Amino acid sequence: MSHYQQGKLFAVAPMIDWTDRHCRFFHRQLSSRALLFTEMVVADAIIHGPRERLLSHHAAEHPVALQLGGSDPKKLVEAVRIAADFAYDEINLNVGCPSDRVQSATFGACLMRTPELVADCIAAMKQVSDVPVTVKCRIGVDDQQPEAVLPDFLARMVMAGADAIWIHARKAWLQGLSPKENRDIPPLDYDLVYRMKRENPEVFIGINGGIADLDQARAHLSHVDGVMLGRAAYQNAGLLAEVDHAIYGDAPGDPDWQQLCDTMMAYAAEVILSGGRLNHVTRHMVGLFQGFAGARRYRQLLSSEATKPGIGPELIAEAFAAVDIAGGSKTAGSPAADRLAG
Repeated sequence: MSHYQQGKLFAVAPMIDWTDRHCRFFHRQLSSRALLFTEMVVADAIIHGPRERLLSHHAAEHPVALQLGGSDPKKLVEAVRIAADFAYDEINLNVGCPSDRVQSATFGACLMRTPELVADCIAAMKQVSDVPVTVKCRIGVDDQQPEAVLPDFLARMVMAGADAIWIHARKAWLQGLSPKENRDIPPLDYDLVYRMKRENPEVFIGINGGIADLDQARAHLSHVDGVMLGRAAYQNAGLLAEVDHAIYGDAPGDPDWQQLCDTMMAYAAEVILSGGRLNHVTRHMVGLFQGFAGARRYRQLLSSEATKPGIGPELIAEAFAAVDIAGGSKTAGSPAADRLAG
């Protein structure tokens, strides 16, 4: 059974330079249920580049989706066939990235202007994929009127066989705004995404954009099927430890911090042994203890100290030891804060 047939979904968004395999391994230790996404991988790179480095991942990451960038159905088909050997749980097509580099290659958000081409890509990918094929898009680009273009775009994706559609509830401005500005400046239109779900009750529709915490995530899930967090989940990774309970209804409980520390130390040792560096792993862990006493020292150790030559996994234990874990987080809304308030 596909993860899209199992009820509401929580996902961590694909983020270039952030959601690499080390990040995903770390996130999986915090939530056994969240759907994780790779960074966008360009189809041409998979066909002509170092496939093992681009596509290999740890068995612990599942469920994990591979996000592809491309606009040539034949190349995307070849990339999907190659990726099949790496056993991803989903293939997702990027129709939302607004960067100049992506636009120059004619994929990402600029594909919102050519929905018929996107539909051809999805239909072709579906023919060769044994796992769900999905789309992540914007509500429109530039001068498009989202109320007019988004319903047509969704209808074409459904006709092409897309198994799910994740919608970043902002326009992308392809000229005049940087990728960072495109994540913040165009106004959010959650209501339009809700309307798309009401008008397409049989289609899995997930929402993304500006969602800051799990309370907001739960509120969105009363309107749509899935919720996707990006920067909020990365920069405050501790919230992922609450996902399985807050979103999926699993039994509540504090993380086993010692086990997490031991697991990440062992993982970092493997990465170093294979030629990587400690900071390849620890840079993704910096946001874990927001609101805890000692978090500043923890961040300092895992960012600046982890880059020094010869530093090994024991630095992770030193960083964890700097945090007053027993005292809990003082951040409002966290389980520890709730206990303290109670």
